[in-house]
Amino acid sequence: MSDSGNDAVESRTSDPLLKSSLVVSVMTMLSRVLGLARDIVIAYFFGSSAAADTFFLAFRIPNFFRRLFAEGAFSQAFIPVLSEYKQGGDRSALRSLLDHTAGTLGLALLIFTGLGMLCAAGVITVFAAGYVYQEETEKIYLATQMLRITFPYLLLISLTAFAGAILNTFGRFAVPAFTPVLLNLSLIGSAIWLRPYFDFPVLALAWGVLIAGFVQLAFQLPFLARLGLLPRLKVDFKHTGVRRILRLMVPAMFGVSVGQINLLLDTVLATFLITGSLSWLYYSDRLLELPLALFGITIATVILPALSKKFVEQSSESFSETLDWAVKTVVLLGVPASVALIYLSDLLIATLFFHGAMTTLDIEMASLSLQAYGAGLTGHMLVKVLAPGYFARQDTATPVKIGLIALFFNMVLNLLLIAFLGHVGLALATSASAFLNAFLLWRGLRLKGIYQAAKGWVYFVGRLLLSVAAMAMFLIWVTPDLVQWLSLSSFDRVIELLVICILGALVYFLSMAALGMRLRDFRR
Repeated sequence: MSDSGNDAVESRTSDPLLKSSLVVSVMTMLSRVLGLARDIVIAYFFGSSAAADTFFLAFRIPNFFRRLFAEGAFSQAFIPVLSEYKQGGDRSALRSLLDHTAGTLGLALLIFTGLGMLCAAGVITVFAAGYVYQEETEKIYLATQMLRITFPYLLLISLTAFAGAILNTFGRFAVPAFTPVLLNLSLIGSAIWLRPYFDFPVLALAWGVLIAGFVQLAFQLPFLARLGLLPRLKVDFKHTGVRRILRLMVPAMFGVSVGQINLLLDTVLATFLITGSLSWLYYSDRLLELPLALFGITIATVILPALSKKFVEQSSESFSETLDWAVKTVVLLGVPASVALIYLSDLLIATLFFHGAMTTLDIEMASLSLQAYGAGLTGHMLVKVLAPGYFARQDTATPVKIGLIALFFNMVLNLLLIAFLGHVGLALATSASAFLNAFLLWRGLRLKGIYQAAKGWVYFVGRLLLSVAAMAMFLIWVTPDLVQWLSLSSFDRVIELLVICILGALVYFLSMAALGMRLRDFRR
């Protein structure tokens, strides 16, 4: 690449974190809005039926491994090493790292994917133990068929995440953030147009997942080529950079993905509950994912390359300041979002999913699990931004230890609460473990002297609590009950919900402004 090209890249990567976060947020918002549209379409055609339950199970398994291998452990291990090679300025060494990582990762994923497809029936019996115990043979058969179709998505989306990690490191945040839009469009199109061609219509969704994997990978390759960084596949497990990535990746595989492991364990336990439980958890989790991705994952995506660069430069003060900015920003956005999810849970579920095959019972059950998930939103967001404080320093062991504690805590709560609260107990246990995980990550960074909170936190928290209280009182004042809400037309529900959310956000931010908060306080 020419010097001017390098200058352009450096210019992009040196943009303020707030600006980069806003770029990713816009793309993520587009993706999540379409994701909600996708879930509305799925709910309309399949509701909370046995077919919907089996699809969510078959999709969650490769999705779990995708977040474990790709967006989770791999990205957290790969980006710090890639940043170090990039800062070194040796173009040939950088290309060698990309070529050998792509080839080695691709081969490992190809083998793993083949085994997953071959052993699909066995995998389903493990992750759907409740179906086996209850001898629900049709659910097991259908889930196995769908898993064989969806499992190759792991290979395709992991390579997509590899490409996205390169683009993020070189300041092209918008392209990876836009890529999930293609999955949503594929599933919407498959549900509408492919569904009539199958004896089991839900199989159309499985094929939609596979199609999306090819499209998402193909979409990112031209942008890598434009940077001159399109990898040539080479396999070498002994390559220095590859070995470092693998060494960091193995423990990170667990540490960064505790939340996903918790969700998967919830899925296994939910198969023992009544039909519909998996779907209720899925629909409520999808609404949790909107603010989590929009704020928590967006900020984590932006700060990891920045923290990795500061670690290489040995700029400890700036490293701590960046972490503090991230923590303060997710608290600013996460706490009011959590309160809104809890209070508006039934209205949100009813507005988005009360169509077609969905029933009022589905709305009530899904809104209860949304309240439980919503209570843990800020904890999940804090985990997302605190974990990069370790990974940027190439410390993957500490998050593993913390993750084990959080996972054990989650399982104990699962077993205690599921007997009394059913699927709601599973969601509540996940939220509680997220806060424990976040607290232990924060404490570890503090004890090691890596993160020191900036001045003004007590004043900031006081203003935030007063502003959240003002927003909550406003929501109580303007929000109708569920019976009145369901009497409205679908269009009126959407418009009124948008108005309530926008006005609630205005009350919150105007209250913060009246108490002295300014946008410049959150610039980096």
